[in-house]
Amino acid sequence: MSTLLDSLKQGFQALPAALVDAQGLGEARRAALAAALADGLPGARVEAWKYTSLRALSARGFAIATATASVNPAALAHIPAPRLVFVNGTFDAALSDATGLPAGVELRPLSQALAGDDPRAVSVLGRRFERADEVFARLNAALATEGALLRVAADTAVAAPLHLVFVGAPAGPDLAPHLRHLVELRRGASLTLVEHHLGLGAHRNLANHVLHAHLAGGARLVHARLQDEDGGATLFARTDAVLASGAEYRRADLELGAGLSRHELNVALQGEGAAVHAGGVLLADGRRQLDTRLGITHQARDTRCELPWRGLADQRGRAAFHGGIEIRAGADGSEAELSNKNLLLSDAAEIDTQPVLVIHADEVKAAHGATVGRLDETALFYLRSRGIPGEQARGLLVQAFLREPLAMLQDAALAETLGAAVAARLERKDAA
Repeated sequence: MSTLLDSLKQGFQALPAALVDAQGLGEARRAALAAALADGLPGARVEAWKYTSLRALSARGFAIATATASVNPAALAHIPAPRLVFVNGTFDAALSDATGLPAGVELRPLSQALAGDDPRAVSVLGRRFERADEVFARLNAALATEGALLRVAADTAVAAPLHLVFVGAPAGPDLAPHLRHLVELRRGASLTLVEHHLGLGAHRNLANHVLHAHLAGGARLVHARLQDEDGGATLFARTDAVLASGAEYRRADLELGAGLSRHELNVALQGEGAAVHAGGVLLADGRRQLDTRLGITHQARDTRCELPWRGLADQRGRAAFHGGIEIRAGADGSEAELSNKNLLLSDAAEIDTQPVLVIHADEVKAAHGATVGRLDETALFYLRSRGIPGEQARGLLVQAFLREPLAMLQDAALAETLGAAVAARLERKDAA
């Protein structure tokens, strides 16, 4: 057994029995851990993990977080309420502020629901993950005792964006927080959700997140995810979304931080007319390793997906992208479009991209493509001929290239905020 898995096994054994068994989940938790330990960590021969090496991580041990690290509130002053804040995987009530939420919105930490008397509130924790390559989802099922539970009642429109903030901070030993989240929108509900993963101070923690998004008929979710963790951190994240008839999911992911980061986005378009518009930015510089995997499944008629993703690799950075789309039998009238464009700014950098389109239905419209190239020399020459210095011209072209996926949100203010985060990250890279 690897040092990583052994340390997580010990962490599980150290959890209070009452917490493991809360809401009748003990059997499911133990089964998930046993499956993860039995199958072990996936290697390079496992297709889903081909570009994510776990060799160095497997030799490290982690402790389970038991207390919140101290965080200066001023560091989060730029994130408005309503917000729920977790520091090293522990809910921080003092930094959180749920004011401003309308009636019909239920927002609370998972720990409160586990301590309650309603098993249905935490039933998502009982989900099983059957594949051997789902090792971190299995570990999450075993170890997650915290997270965010968010439910929006039918026909409720939430005007102000709601923020979920996950802070990684130094706290002595390397920690491995596991968090499980549920976002549930009932029929006709609408919400804007902003997910922050921030590093405040140098640390080498391993964070493991699984988020379930359930959108009922006609619901609309705008979801932005900003990952700007410390360069020594490791982050595994998985999002599983299910959309009913007429539901719309708009999403943008910014992968700007962490030394090793992997995100899996799985969307099941189960109802007629359901649509997902998801774009993303992967910025791999230094020796950072990023891996993003999309799994979009069209299961009903007239469903739609639009997926523009952009990647940039510099110095010795490495970015991997897998864009999988499946249009199942009976999903006639579906439309699918995937575009993955990438820039290489260094001869030592690497980008691996794999678009996959599988069609089992008739009368569909589908297209996918991927490119890896350099900055447009003609455009660069044009800017320099107008008196713009070379480095500034390069920066302007890179920013324009990376901003394109943010349009998926159809929210100008939010897109501008995320664009500013990208620009600030690029300035930090140039200054390094």
